[in-house]
Amino acid sequence: MTTKQLAGRKEWLALVALAVPPLLVAIDITVLYFAVPSIAADLKPTSTQQLWIIDIYGFVLAGMLLTMGNLGDLFGRRRTLMIGCTIFGLASLGSAFATSPEMLIVCRAVQGLGGAALMPSSLALLPVIFTDDKQRRTAITVFSLAISAGAGFGPVLSGVLLNNFWWGSIFLINAPIIAILLIAMPFLVPAFRLPREQVGQFDWLSALLSLVAVLSVIWGVKELAINGVEGIPLGAVVGGLVLAVIFVVRQRHLTHPMIDPKLFRTRGFLPVLTVSATGFFLVIGFSVFTTQFLMEVIGLRPLPAALWSMASPVISGSLVPVAMGMVDKVKPAYLMASGFLLAAIGFGIMTQVTADSGIFLVVSGIVGIGVGTALLFALLTDMAVAISPPRQVGAVSALTKTLQEFGGALGLAIFGTIGAAIYRNYLGTRIDGVPAEAVRAARQTMGGAVAVTQSLAPDAARALLAVAREAFAKATSLTAILGIVIALVSAVLLVTRLSHVTYTKEGEEVLPGPVTPEVPTTI
Repeated sequence: MTTKQLAGRKEWLALVALAVPPLLVAIDITVLYFAVPSIAADLKPTSTQQLWIIDIYGFVLAGMLLTMGNLGDLFGRRRTLMIGCTIFGLASLGSAFATSPEMLIVCRAVQGLGGAALMPSSLALLPVIFTDDKQRRTAITVFSLAISAGAGFGPVLSGVLLNNFWWGSIFLINAPIIAILLIAMPFLVPAFRLPREQVGQFDWLSALLSLVAVLSVIWGVKELAINGVEGIPLGAVVGGLVLAVIFVVRQRHLTHPMIDPKLFRTRGFLPVLTVSATGFFLVIGFSVFTTQFLMEVIGLRPLPAALWSMASPVISGSLVPVAMGMVDKVKPAYLMASGFLLAAIGFGIMTQVTADSGIFLVVSGIVGIGVGTALLFALLTDMAVAISPPRQVGAVSALTKTLQEFGGALGLAIFGTIGAAIYRNYLGTRIDGVPAEAVRAARQTMGGAVAVTQSLAPDAARALLAVAREAFAKATSLTAILGIVIALVSAVLLVTRLSHVTYTKEGEEVLPGPVTPEVPTTI
């Protein structure tokens, strides 16, 4: 057994160095929310280029996670982490000073590549540094909350910076932080590399299969959500799934696979992946309603809406560590089920919203969903690390994040499709005193309804907005029922089917074994 030593001051400082890079990666997923108009005015991208500016970062991040997690296990986790930070920082500089849409798209793609390199390696280093179970859980809780807070803080940071600086500042702020981390990491973070015989050679074909499979499925699902059923996106999803099957089959015949197929027979492994994807399905899928409700129905400006949205990560930061401290006393399945139950309560609150609902009712629902899923993700991240063999920690953390991205994309597609259908049904095709062309534009999205009112007479604008807001409130409240059902079913399945799952596998060491040090004079 590996000797478990309590972490000291240096180790907790290392946690800061490991949690900040994923925090920046998460911020950059949402930081563009308020910056798009400024970028459009300056760089003048086409509508297609604008979509790629927004989406390319997340696509590359999701597509490269598994490959980069494997590279971290093969070439050294600290080395891969620092290379990823360097790529991310340099690409952030390029994004900040981009002079054309094409340059910004390329730099955002490279940012995604750097983010994919640093995220799995930073998580995989936590069990190396924190060998005590309780301290490891605390570290992973901080790590998970940093990512959750980053996604929520992105719009707030964007709003504050854009009020005082040019749009490039939202990217430029990454550079000095990354520079400080690169200086500190060699002194704080231990070098860790698994013995060569445990990881073998890097399989480029598996890497290519996983990349194309993930990109195809996530892009296809997002396109289907936006444009409905079309041949090319549907073909991309089917093709991506076929490539995923080929990837799995190939892993079964490799001596050193990127993901060991035997892991899927490990008690608790598949449920962890499934529950993780389900949690992202709920929280990301429903976010399309909460953000628009705050801005388009209640009428908040972007920055106040973002600040109200921060209530969820702030409260999560207080409650989730308390729940994580109960892991030794309460079965993980019960704690995860409580996360789903809390999310179900949040969805239940959202079923009560109307066009006249106040801010506190809506934010209460957002907080319930956010805190419940934050508890879920902290537990799942810790459990995924604990039940994984040392040689697969990086790859497993990457696989978990990849499936979360897929769950989020699928959630956006399903929640968005159902909500759009309900919205159009309640909006109708005719509104007294409103031109038919304006009604047709308003039927596309709630944002479209708000935009078209700018060209209408005051009475017609008020009439259209009133109907559109009520229709969107109906779409939000009725779609929330789906969230309740999925959350409750997930909670019941966890309690009835997975209550036997624990953090360890019988007869197997779950903490890192012998370490092969990297060359001290290198990173």
